[in-house]
Amino acid sequence: MKIVIAGAGIGGLTAALSLDAVGLHDVRVLEAVPEIRPLGAGVNLQPNAVRELAALGLAENLAELGAELTGLGYYNHLGQEIWRESRGRASDSRWPQLGLHRGMLQKVLADTVRARLGDTAITTDARVTGFAPLPGGGVEVTVGHRAGDRSADRILADVLIGADGLRSAVRRSLYPREGEPRSHGTAVWRGVTRGAPFHGGRSMVVMGDGHWKAVVYPLAVRPDADGLVPVNWAVSRAGPERDVPPGPADDGFLDAVSHWRCGDLRLDALVTGTGTGTGAVPSFPLLDRDPVPRWSFGATTLLGDAAHAMAPMGSNATTQAVLDARSLAHALATHEHPVAALAAYDRDRRPRMNRLQLLNRAKGPEVVIDLVHERAPEGFGRVEDVIPAARLAEVAHTYARAAGFDAASVNAPSPYGRPLRSHLPHTTVHGRTPHGR
Repeated sequence: MKIVIAGAGIGGLTAALSLDAVGLHDVRVLEAVPEIRPLGAGVNLQPNAVRELAALGLAENLAELGAELTGLGYYNHLGQEIWRESRGRASDSRWPQLGLHRGMLQKVLADTVRARLGDTAITTDARVTGFAPLPGGGVEVTVGHRAGDRSADRILADVLIGADGLRSAVRRSLYPREGEPRSHGTAVWRGVTRGAPFHGGRSMVVMGDGHWKAVVYPLAVRPDADGLVPVNWAVSRAGPERDVPPGPADDGFLDAVSHWRCGDLRLDALVTGTGTGTGAVPSFPLLDRDPVPRWSFGATTLLGDAAHAMAPMGSNATTQAVLDARSLAHALATHEHPVAALAAYDRDRRPRMNRLQLLNRAKGPEVVIDLVHERAPEGFGRVEDVIPAARLAEVAHTYARAAGFDAASVNAPSPYGRPLRSHLPHTTVHGRTPHGR
């Protein structure tokens, strides 16, 4: 079976490794950029994603890459604690929660794909621009290139996986009338800064006032020679639902966070330590996609942001892309026909992701910050006088269950364990060897 994956992001690369792990080795990953470089900021890997990547033999790589997070706290803009919970192995989970640099995680995955599937498994400067179902099954994939005068390639495959992100060309072909991603009027500034460890060095902090919000967590635990660690931070400003053009920081952004303190965490020190030295930090709009009724159409399906781009509340998008990849590989390994496999994957992942998209759009677990600000904008003496502890616990636990990282789900055996090799299909497109390799 020949499988083409559009996109060498976290989801696409995890899909390649997952397919290889179940015996489907004829996999080609097509990436639009000319070179995969370790760019970007931080991402969270929830324990359910760590479990799945560990099953692919990446546990040691993950341990070396980032910070094991043991706590999460929600605070108002005055630094008063609203809710705090243990995370990962500090709770009842068998698996850790990790704060990682996205680009470094992508590099490890790409290096592992090349080591296991061969140097030609990933092709850069190769953008999937279209595809067409073949009458006898499979799909013909059209691939364009930026560099030189190369004409478009056409590749025959049994399966096409669209893991090509928020503005997926594969999704656009499946839903041509959908249009651009949805803007919610929220602008986001983010960066990675060397800063002093805070809250014991292993905590994630979310604080805000209902209009401005900050998310901060470390990407390493061991300080450098200066006593500093890389810290990921993101500050968002909510506004009316409209388009928010990318742009530089403005005085409102810097003024809003200049006085924010949360114990030994100083947000202003992190923000002004990023960018050009003048405090200028690029902003970008917060975007997502509406849930759709299908991901899988014949021999083509969607994965990750291409399938379910969601607002980043709950720090969950990367985790869900990993789970998509594992589910899809499991389905292809346990069904005789690719079309049936893709339909099974759709049934497994799409309904829960549709729910999670809407839950994140409603601010996910971070809604507690807004609730407290509405009721006590000037702060509080005891948070229990503002909102009952049972309500706070309900919000946190409801989201954990929806996202699949509650302890009961994480500690259970993976639903995507490796199938018997005798179950693996061994078909190719029309019985031919596809060209364009």
